[in-house]
Amino acid sequence: MSPQTETKASVGFKAGVKDYKLTYYTPDYVTKDTDILAAFRVTPQPGVPPEEAGAAVPAESST
Repeated sequence: MSPQTETKASVGFKAGVKDYKLTYYTPDYVTKDTDILAAFRVTPQPGVPPEEAGAAVPAESST
């Protein structure tokens, strides 16, 4: 018989959905000469803040 181990779900990871803007929206970012810039036109769905809709683009493309 193999030994049993106990796993705690709350250790190291919390499930849930965070706002994209918490990690992908940096309004005070200063561009560098080495940055590659791209432009996207984003139209938020009703009830979605523009910052959240805009931050969803890099969030989804980085995974």
